[in-house]
Amino acid sequence: MRVVNSLVERCFAVIELLANEASTIRLGEIAEKLDLQKSAAHRMLTTLCEIGWVEQEPATGFYKLTLRLAILGQRFLSATHLTDVCQPVLEELAGESAELVRMAVVQGETLTWIAQVQGARNGLKYQPELVARVRLATTANGKAYLSTLDPTDAIRIAVNDGGDSAGERSITSVEEFMGELALTKKRGWAISVEEAEPGVIAIAAPITLEGGQTVGTVSVAGPSSRLTADRHEKIASSVSSTAAKLGALWPLRQRFNDKN
Repeated sequence: MRVVNSLVERCFAVIELLANEASTIRLGEIAEKLDLQKSAAHRMLTTLCEIGWVEQEPATGFYKLTLRLAILGQRFLSATHLTDVCQPVLEELAGESAELVRMAVVQGETLTWIAQVQGARNGLKYQPELVARVRLATTANGKAYLSTLDPTDAIRIAVNDGGDSAGERSITSVEEFMGELALTKKRGWAISVEEAEPGVIAIAAPITLEGGQTVGTVSVAGPSSRLTADRHEKIASSVSSTAAKLGALWPLRQRFNDKN
């Protein structure tokens, strides 16, 4: 449960909640999750419907986001030229690994998925749920990012991120998690073995700029039947190399903006 106060904060809390859900949500659930009175939640949703951010299904009365947020997000992402610069590098890794490649960017104290390339040519293809926010404590991308932070901050962020979606094989103790982050930092890459999703293994590395700032992560993920232990080191080497290339290319997006 998340407590929100101001009107603006409540509006964004509603939008964020709806953005994290793949299906429609009933009014009572929205009010409960945001600790709002039903009447207040209803007024908020009515206003958001009127201005085109939310829509209500006539048959059920449930609520969901319109495509307005997605369209604005795509416009902004296009304006940054980030995917223009990074896409060829991601495609190269996808071709080399023959698995799903994804890139996430740091937003505040979390990660947001912004690009992916499917490299699997045949057989079982890993196709993750379409969500924006990266779960930090259980994913390879999350651990790669957290390993670049001060350990105290990393634990705080991981705990605040929540563990309600953790799998059976996820790390549950703080001590073990700190050890995992220390190992990740030492070798330069993270691994998640069926922690976020059953049957899925992912390997990720942080994207770091020359000055040391971590701006994102890149990963390779696929079925555990293909990403077997004998492939881990080779995949990790490719992911780390790709992260270094992306870190070197990252500043080029500003040059695109300067030209325009």
